[in-house]
Amino acid sequence: MKREINPFDYAGDIMKALPRGILLTSEAEDCVNAMTIGWGTIGIEWNVPIFVAYVRTSRFTYELIERTGEFTICAPHGELSQTAAKALALCGTKSGRDMDKIAKAGLHLVEPEIVRPPAIKEFPLTLECRVVFSQLQPIKEITGKFSKFYMPNTAHSEPHVAYYGEILKAYIVED
Repeated sequence: MKREINPFDYAGDIMKALPRGILLTSEAEDCVNAMTIGWGTIGIEWNVPIFVAYVRTSRFTYELIERTGEFTICAPHGELSQTAAKALALCGTKSGRDMDKIAKAGLHLVEPEIVRPPAIKEFPLTLECRVVFSQLQPIKEITGKFSKFYMPNTAHSEPHVAYYGEILKAYIVED
């Protein structure tokens, strides 16, 4: 069961959860992937509710979003369960190219309402998003203390794409 919500009533909860991680799900050709994200923001742009997610170009999630133009934001609501905490660790360190992270983490998918990527029961605060704009972040223009996030010849040398996702549906998955 899903309880529809106004995403801005829960924006504070999402922003508080981001530093420890929330999940972004993507899906293409029947492959569902979840990736832990710690960067993002929720707001209004072009008079519509938007969630901006940042994904490195080297990530499998990037490939899936590029194919479908959709993603789902799944955040905890209330206390973080042990399963959810372990899922954040797994989904933040392993690639969906190499394994089915959903199955390995013991997560349960919930059918989406509008977009292709599903919700996740263990992260019930859900935003279904469709990309309306994306922007590759030019590394050479990132200066000062933020340049440390791009270390040459490492896994952190690839730029991020900022995906502006229109929030088409927002709800909390309930038992």
